Amino acid sequence: MTDRPMGSAYLRWAKTRTPSRYDLTSSGVPYVGLRELPVTTDDLEISGTGAYGYAPLQAAIASRYRADEACVAAAMGTSMANLLALAAVVRPGDEVLIEHPTYEPLIAAARWLGAEVRSFSRRAEDGFRLDPAEVERGMTDRTRAVVLTNLHNPSSVLADDDALRQIGEIAARSGARVIVDEVYLDALWEDAPRTAFHLGETFISTNSLTKVYGLNGLRCGWILAAPEIAERAWRLTELFNNIGVHAAERLSLAAFENLDALARRSRTLLDANAAALNDFYATHGDVLDVRPHAHGTVSFPRVVRGNADALCDVLTERYETAVVPGSFFGAPDHVRIGLGVDPAKFRAGLERLGQALREVG
Repeated sequence: MTDRPMGSAYLRWAKTRTPSRYDLTSSGVPYVGLRELPVTTDDLEISGTGAYGYAPLQAAIASRYRADEACVAAAMGTSMANLLALAAVVRPGDEVLIEHPTYEPLIAAARWLGAEVRSFSRRAEDGFRLDPAEVERGMTDRTRAVVLTNLHNPSSVLADDDALRQIGEIAARSGARVIVDEVYLDALWEDAPRTAFHLGETFISTNSLTKVYGLNGLRCGWILAAPEIAERAWRLTELFNNIGVHAAERLSLAAFENLDALARRSRTLLDANAAALNDFYATHGDVLDVRPHAHGTVSFPRVVRGNADALCDVLTERYETAVVPGSFFGAPDHVRIGLGVDPAKFRAGLERLGQALREVG
């Protein structure tokens, strides 16, 4: 059995590092204030009756994603949803096949559960495209879960339905499930595809209000899965958090009733920053290798000249700026740039990134 790590190296870094003035590390949009939700204290209660989810919130999630309520299990954010989804289908000694590069807590969660982690490649030279043939090469008769992100974290690349369907067929032949973290998918706005949950019972989707809508503090996450998988997830919540925070559930319901307005706020910010980022890429092609940013909250350029870790150090020490080292995603020659920043501060951070690139290159 593989080593079972306690915690996540990336999340520990994110929580304990010294904050930077120009912080381009966040993969979500700026947090929404309570005053931006149409609620008063009369709308809130500390305690409720939702032993297995707050019924109106469960109904709101099911309605938005066109799922039966029996297929919805609540979770404390997407990270907990991913852990619950893995725990519902993986046993110690099983294999879990995870995309590379990937969000490190996915690997840490699988290993903590006692699984052996294998990887399949999403190659930078192919634009981080999801390739079913790579998944098929990585499968064995011990694989019980294929794990990927859509939009891809760290590159924001979209996986198309055809590739996902093929992966579902490959997984089904081995009796495995496909877990798709969709926390960034709504950043495609009205063009967002339906959740992978609708591609068949092989698929388990996870999501939350954290990244695209700026509601990290509500910890409103969920799993969409076949009823028997959702039921297993509910059983596991009895061990992890037992019941939800009712005041947060009430606020989350208010958020679901106003998601269109919250999406407009996020889209305005991300569109402005995407334009600035693409202008930056157009003038730094000699030091960064990356395709134009199309959508999503993060970008993942390769540092062509110099060392990416050294770049991150110089940025922090001399320019009061931070990006995420690509080593946390298994790609040490890359950095992840988060677009969820006030546009003026984002442009200032990019200017300092350009200065640091010239210095280390």
